[in-house]
Amino acid sequence: METTPTDLADLTAAELVEGYAAGEFTPVDAAEAALDRIEERDGDLNAFVLVDRESALASAEESAARWKSGETLGIGDGVPTSIKDIFITKGWPTLRGSTLIDDAGPWDADAPCVARLRGTGAVLLGKVTTPEFAWKGTTDSIRYGPTSNPWNPATTAGGSSGGSSAAVGAGMGAWSVGTDAGGSVRIPASFTGTFALKPTFGTVPMFPASPFGTLAHAGPMTRTVKDAAMLMDVITGFDSRDWHALPTPSGSYSAGLEDGVEGLRIAFSPTLGFGENAPEVERLVREAVKVLEAAGAVIEEVDPGFEDPVEPFHVLWFTGAAKVVAAYGPDALSKVDPDLRAGIEQYADSTALDFLEATAVRMDLGVLMGAFHEKYDLLVTPTMPITAFDCTRQAPLGWKSDLWTSWTPYTYPFNMTQQPAASVPCGVASDGLPVGLQFVGARTQDQLVLRAARAYEKASGEAFARPVPPHAASAAG
Repeated sequence: METTPTDLADLTAAELVEGYAAGEFTPVDAAEAALDRIEERDGDLNAFVLVDRESALASAEESAARWKSGETLGIGDGVPTSIKDIFITKGWPTLRGSTLIDDAGPWDADAPCVARLRGTGAVLLGKVTTPEFAWKGTTDSIRYGPTSNPWNPATTAGGSSGGSSAAVGAGMGAWSVGTDAGGSVRIPASFTGTFALKPTFGTVPMFPASPFGTLAHAGPMTRTVKDAAMLMDVITGFDSRDWHALPTPSGSYSAGLEDGVEGLRIAFSPTLGFGENAPEVERLVREAVKVLEAAGAVIEEVDPGFEDPVEPFHVLWFTGAAKVVAAYGPDALSKVDPDLRAGIEQYADSTALDFLEATAVRMDLGVLMGAFHEKYDLLVTPTMPITAFDCTRQAPLGWKSDLWTSWTPYTYPFNMTQQPAASVPCGVASDGLPVGLQFVGARTQDQLVLRAARAYEKASGEAFARPVPPHAASAAG
């Protein structure tokens, strides 16, 4: 592998680790490249809320010494990493995009995923943006303003993990960890041409618990499927602070990654029966499904057979949001994102019975999808029906509603069922913006989701499935 220092920011985690092992460059070189890229690009993108150059370089020096001595801590040793500003991080404020939180702290603990990243020797660069309390599908907040897309800074990076996707997509750190309670790693992955996995609920432990309860997952945000599998090996495993945490996996998420899709029964649902796609999204997704079929998958175009669960989802979503805001005092609602306030007020009269009825809908949906996956190994859909839009807006111009769920119909249903779901790039539309393909698996079938996403990535051609934002293409000449 031939690289120059200016290339390092665009390498994947796997490529960086390979280079460290070969002695071609060091974690210090990679950290400096990532920090330089942040200085170069983040003025346009606004992905970082905190950059700790001194700490990052000190960690990189320690990692370089470990690589030199052959005593690395784990597979992520020396990989430049960003942390969504939802996860508590020792020594750094966690402000969650809100003016309600005092940055004085104390900040004396790490979330499980942060602790595990430290434990593997990852180089933590800083913290990245989120909308207030990660409540919506775009990343803008009163505290920090909007986060833009590396493909076109006039457009949104998506949300709520838009800071993570913008950082990864622009080469400002090879990987990141995001949260997803309704699409929040998959929406920005689709918009920015990156990869993201929402694992089975409980696979990646969370502490403190999300206000969105059992809708909320944590997951890897990377440039490639291989990097996501590597990162899953770092951040998964039991943690007693999370009462939903699943047992520690017995094997690696990289196992079987190259096994392909030959013989897999894959259901293709272009709209889930209730969505509507932009014509180019429809075209690119259908072309991607043909790639899977050519790779040996048995494809059947069929809808799972459920109605849009958006209203039950809203009950669960906004009652959770109301709970987190209420903790900051009786006047807190007047100080939050006006659209968040409007949603909370709209569902303020929800009763315990309403909540239980919404829960019953998700339980029925889970039963339906369980039966569906007895017939089909995987479900494939578009990740998003549209490409990214104006970063100052909450929805595309002229859209039927400004509420984020109105333009994300394919993501939130699978938070209700707690299934693993991933978004992999499947092309670039004529507006110059990426499109994502979503793979959904039965609960606990995360490795199968990764395997299928990798098979598509490989069969479609590495360059096609790993699109490069225009800034990087220009730099490469």
